[in-house]
Order: sequence, then C-alpha cells, then structure tokens
Amino acid sequence: MAKTETKAVICVACPLGCHVQVTMEGGRPVKALGAQCRKGLEYATQEIQDPVRVLATTVPVTGGILPLLPVRTEGPVPRRMLRACMLALAQCRVQAPVRAGQVILENVAGTGVRVIASRDLPRLSSGL
Repeated sequence: MAKTETKAVICVACPLGCHVQVTMEGGRPVKALGAQCRKGLEYATQEIQDPVRVLATTVPVTGGILPLLPVRTEGPVPRRMLRACMLALAQCRVQAPVRAGQVILENVAGTGVRVIASRDLPRLSSGL
C-alpha cells in the first residue's frame, strides 16, 4: 500500500490566499481541500509536484545610464533550476541601449525559457 501524507500550501494564484491541504498517495496528489477556485487546485498540485517560479534579477550593462539592468524570465522555470539560471545570468553582460522586452538570454540553463529586459535602458550620452 502506498504511503499517504498531507501537505499544506498557501495559494498565491489569486488574492484569496487559500490554505490548501493536498493529500498525497505514493507521491501523487489524490485530493485537495480548501481551495475556493480552480486556480487554487492547479497551483497547489503544481507546487507539490514540481514548483515553478518567475526569476527576476539584474545583469550588468556596458555604456548605459545605470550599471545594472533589471531582467526576468519570460515564463516560470522549475524552482530546482533557479541556481543554474542564476549561474547562467552571472555570465551575461548587456550593451546599452536596451528596450523593455528585449531578449537578453535564450533558453536560460536549458529550460527553454527566455530572459527579457524589464525596462528600457538608454545609452549614456557622452555629452553630459
């Protein structure tokens, strides 16, 4: 007989913040209680099986009005891959100017997810 355990998750998929109790049997979710919407059930199941996150950080910029450019993954990446993504971004340097939404890194750490600029970053004018 498969081992049964219950895990608690606070859902952040909507503003309700439901406390969801997920019953696991043999490592698979079989029942979820406490979610007030479908998003809560999907979130809790994903969070238990393979949690994902959108990664937000900064990368150095050459020739920009600021030394760092805020970037984020275009979609969620597996939480277990966050360190590998950060190591890949640590090797990244961007040349100004940069436009918001510009792709900074394709397929970060083999996840299939792109890293994009979160804002415009103009070139530093030499006439200042």
